[in-house]
Amino acid sequence: MEHEATHALPHLKEALIFLVSAGVLVPILQRFGLNPILGYLVAGVLVGPFGLGSVRLEIAGLPLSELGIPDIEGVRQIAELGVVFLLFLIGLELSGPRLWAMRRLVFGLGGLQVFATAAALAAAGVLAGLTAGAAIAIGASLALSSTAIVVQLLISGGRLASPPGQVMFSVLLMQDIAVVPVLLVIGSMAGGSEEALIKSLVVSLAAAAVLVPAILFLGRRVVGPVFHFVGARRDRDMFTAAALLVIIGTATATSMAGLSMALGAFLAGLVFADTEFSHQLEAEIAPFKGLLLGLFFLSVGMTIDPRVVIDAPLTLLATIGGVIAIKAAVLLVLCLAMRQPLAVAVESALMLAQIGEFSLVGLALASSTHVVPLEVARILVVASGITMALTTALAGPIHALALRIAARSSVAPVSASLAGQHLSGHVVIAGFGRIGRAIGELLDKRRIPYIALDQNATSVARARKASKPVFFGDVRRADVLTNVHAADAVAIILTMDDPSANVAVLRNLRHLEISTPVVARARDKVHATELYGLGADEVVLEAFEASLQMGEETLVALGFPREAAHAMIGEEREAGKRELATALPRRRA
Repeated sequence: MEHEATHALPHLKEALIFLVSAGVLVPILQRFGLNPILGYLVAGVLVGPFGLGSVRLEIAGLPLSELGIPDIEGVRQIAELGVVFLLFLIGLELSGPRLWAMRRLVFGLGGLQVFATAAALAAAGVLAGLTAGAAIAIGASLALSSTAIVVQLLISGGRLASPPGQVMFSVLLMQDIAVVPVLLVIGSMAGGSEEALIKSLVVSLAAAAVLVPAILFLGRRVVGPVFHFVGARRDRDMFTAAALLVIIGTATATSMAGLSMALGAFLAGLVFADTEFSHQLEAEIAPFKGLLLGLFFLSVGMTIDPRVVIDAPLTLLATIGGVIAIKAAVLLVLCLAMRQPLAVAVESALMLAQIGEFSLVGLALASSTHVVPLEVARILVVASGITMALTTALAGPIHALALRIAARSSVAPVSASLAGQHLSGHVVIAGFGRIGRAIGELLDKRRIPYIALDQNATSVARARKASKPVFFGDVRRADVLTNVHAADAVAIILTMDDPSANVAVLRNLRHLEISTPVVARARDKVHATELYGLGADEVVLEAFEASLQMGEETLVALGFPREAAHAMIGEEREAGKRELATALPRRRA
């Protein structure tokens, strides 16, 4: 009976194990401080063919191997859709002109990275005693980094559009384009002639030259009318089905042409980037991307064989260290040669030093055709999973290192910049993001002096080039507050989107006995109450203010005079303030 159910629903057991991992195991691991990606990788090790899938014990007549996934191939094929949806959403956030502006990074830096890294790794392989063919196959495979992990980390940190994010994404995009040539080179070493290799490369390049413009050209002319027709039906299910058809259809088309599915999905995203459907598409596809990316990270964890760690720990450690060092060094030199800031070069080099998911495809082909010895491929596969896990675990410290480098090399910290100056009658803006910049422009127009602080060195450097009084510094530190003469300021504006940061600043102001009026940004009413309790004079609730502004525009649209609508909204604002004051009766006067 169990066999019949499994036959009727292929991969039912794998689906159940994945859902248990995503809904139970990963959240438990998160409680121990692991981020979601690392949680999926660890879960993959536990439920994979080298974890529970290999256990031969039984509990109450149930083999423990039934609680694991012994075969990874079926899971991996479905998991690839996670990368497909991720690349679609990235394409959705870009546009043709913006991508064209990145061409120097994509084809220049990205192309050089693939070629130079492959050559350096191949040379290291020869020095390690591998044959020339095996070294070339390994070098070409290991030159590729993990698009899924790096891009997801950038998105979750809101840094995809930052200078390091643009460099990393450009290199990763070129690597995705290079997957097919890499596989063709490896395949040719399995007995194919040089003439056959050249012919395959020419065919692939010709297919790309025809298919990519065709997708972009036809997509903009066909997809628009189709989605206008679907949208007019106001059927969400139909809209979602049409979106999935376009994404998977385009990915399949590029795959059949010998290109990667991820590249096809990225092109589909570009087609929709400048349309009125982009935001709705993002909302519909994001849940699919989240679940399937989780499955992808789970499948990567399943490739890690703990026995390799036990059998050949020194070889594995040397492999991991050598690959990371070579990949990071090559990209660091290339970034600096292309005049990228040192902080951007260091962060990009370290974040792209892992062995990626497409490397596993190349290694599988190389080992199955006996170009690379099976034992060597086995070590490299485990090294791949471990380097991906290391990237996930060290992303935060790497970014912090880049910030410190930027602070020393391109942006003077506030303590050095304001040394010896006496300031008074100015406004201190904590955080120079979207809200901080808007406040700064408002003060500039009224010629009110201000000092802004931010920890994003790139943003600080950009603002200072525009002659803005912005400095690098952590406003949560008491010495930084002293350096900007917070006690002599006429107001302190807390615009950070991190609730704990605003709380920390207010605590330091209280500790320093600084009575300067404070206007703070709050995430919700609970946060606002806490800020008032710590001494904030005024608190602005993000969602509350946005709803009031929308409410005023709604009243005007319904025919109310602007003055009357403004007065009614003012009453609502005051009522909200009274409610907060009631919740905290000892609010500072």
